[in-house]
Amino acid sequence: MSQVHALSDDQVGQELRKMTAFIKQEAYEKAREIEIKANEEFSIEKSKLVRQETDAIDAAYAKKFKQATMSQQITRSTVANKSRLKVLGARQALLDDIFEAAAKRLGDGAKDKKKYKAVLKNLVLEGMYALSEKEVAVRAQKADYDVLKDAISDAEAEYKKEVGKESKAKIDEENPLPEGSAGGVMILGFNGKIEINNTFEQRLELLQTSALPAMRKTLFGANPNRKFFD
Repeated sequence: MSQVHALSDDQVGQELRKMTAFIKQEAYEKAREIEIKANEEFSIEKSKLVRQETDAIDAAYAKKFKQATMSQQITRSTVANKSRLKVLGARQALLDDIFEAAAKRLGDGAKDKKKYKAVLKNLVLEGMYALSEKEVAVRAQKADYDVLKDAISDAEAEYKKEVGKESKAKIDEENPLPEGSAGGVMILGFNGKIEINNTFEQRLELLQTSALPAMRKTLFGANPNRKFFD
């Protein structure tokens, strides 16, 4: 029967030191594993947070950039519209001044009796062509009756020459145009049911509509944005 020998104190101390060293080594390696894993998880979480914050910053920048761009476009458009309205207003004011000056000079057309008679003849003749009646009535201001009679005579002769039949024009002395009007006549046909207003004031008013496109082009140049001219 074998005998178990008791360990001496030195041997016990050696064994304890070996066990302590082994435990320390195991603990060190375990701690190292934990540290490495913790560092990896930290790096992963850090990258994730950085990526999230970077994406958030990029999104916020993109949103602010878009808002700034839209705000800039709105401001640019507002300024452009205000400038355009100012230009249009200035152009319209110029046109208004032109027609206002023309209105003040309408009366000058009746000062030269020879030229005025030719004008009245054409105005009466225009009414004759439009109405095509045997007899029409002509209204004018009383101050124009003398020159109008000669103008009517010339208009009747030209109408007969061009159309091949007669049309007579009679001055409606019971209903003269108001004194102080710029000039011109009104021609009435079909027993007064149809009136052709050929007064200077009316012709200028018509001109304000019909001549505006040509005047704008002459004064301000062609409009590059205009597609239709009829």
